[in-house]
Amino acid sequence: MSKVKTAFFCSNCGYESTKWIGKCPSCNQWNSFVEEVITKDNKLSETDWKKYSTDKKEIKTISINEVISSEEKRISTTDNELNRVLGGGIVPGSIVLVAGEPGIGKSTLFLQNGLLLKNVITLYISGEESEQQIKMRADRLKISNDNFYLLTETNTQTIFQEIKKLRPQLIIVDSIQTLQSPYIESSPGSVSQIRECAAELQRFAKETNTPVFLIGHITKEGSIAGPKILEHMVDTVLQFEGDQHYAYRILRTIKNRFGSTAELGIYEMTEKGMRAVLNPSEILITQKEDQLSGVAIAATIEGMRPLLIEVQALVTQSVYGTPQRTVSGFDLRRLQLLLAVLEKRGGFHFGMKDVFVNIAGGLKVEDPSIDLAMVCALLSSYEDIPVPQHICFAGEVGLSGEIRAVNRIEQRIAEAEKLGFEKIIVSKYNQKSLGSQKFNITVATVGRVDEVYRQLF
Repeated sequence: MSKVKTAFFCSNCGYESTKWIGKCPSCNQWNSFVEEVITKDNKLSETDWKKYSTDKKEIKTISINEVISSEEKRISTTDNELNRVLGGGIVPGSIVLVAGEPGIGKSTLFLQNGLLLKNVITLYISGEESEQQIKMRADRLKISNDNFYLLTETNTQTIFQEIKKLRPQLIIVDSIQTLQSPYIESSPGSVSQIRECAAELQRFAKETNTPVFLIGHITKEGSIAGPKILEHMVDTVLQFEGDQHYAYRILRTIKNRFGSTAELGIYEMTEKGMRAVLNPSEILITQKEDQLSGVAIAATIEGMRPLLIEVQALVTQSVYGTPQRTVSGFDLRRLQLLLAVLEKRGGFHFGMKDVFVNIAGGLKVEDPSIDLAMVCALLSSYEDIPVPQHICFAGEVGLSGEIRAVNRIEQRIAEAEKLGFEKIIVSKYNQKSLGSQKFNITVATVGRVDEVYRQLF
């Protein structure tokens, strides 16, 4: 019998210590250490799946010039949004972590994509649901696939034995928090179990060149549950986000070793599963007949994709002594900065006004080019004069009230033109990058906030 060994792990970052510590030296969190039993069998035999690998890799030190560079052949899925977010498709041997709120649609999305890959042998490992539950969801999706296999198991060694028999070309694990390695005595979902199970799957993915998708949970703060090391071990981290009260979901790349981290995919939750939204700009702009004050359209860029989104602002007289500042989908500190600029540079007294701001469609926007539209929406609500519906905006507002240039202005203008806008207001400092390009939309340039106010109101 091996001696029972315990260690203390930081539940936030996974730092290991032999004794309990009040403050984690790695992430500086207080009271985050928990004791876990770890009895590792040191006499581990050669794992079964090592024999499953076809090409044996010879380990030796070589010069970087001797390495033959070849383009990675990717598995292209039928979902263009997922392909874009992954950087062009699924890379063989990659390990991808997908995290999101409970009930957001993670399992539905990957069950749907696994079923649609008709020519790829896919193994769906579930530690949370029974075969009947997964079959019910598959029936709802109305997709059949003879190459799609289910395994409801949590023990990693049993999973690897089944993998050896089936030899799948793609593995989906739902979820990593439910898996349990027999070499670790602690319960599933603990720091040491998540780390060990992820390490076993990572070694398997790299040695057999099989792509693995890990579906993960998130904490109440919104970060990925488990140790931070889990995000470092995987090749790609995808965040599946959105409000359950909205039909739209956003798949965002947080880390990607095989592509850009600035990509995002937009889905709509329907009765038949997740539907990729090909033109999100039309959805994010409310179709309304009456012109209303406090609404402006911003031409933003999310990843490589231009989006036109609706910015809504409401400015009212403050009833209480301290005026309220409430935001949804926008940075509160950024709003306070813009209000200070309008007060100082434009002479608008927001000091005794309540300000409420919303980004339509449940989006969270970090692109600074939304500043100009936000300022126009605030001024429109302040004066109670609607902004003309055929105008959109793209510009960053500086502290001295100047309108700063934004990147990739041609794509923003082209998107506005495609959606039928007649005029776009941009920074005058963007004129150099525009050059002599001809657009069928009027491109108006401004240099300061007061110029925008004079043009519109």
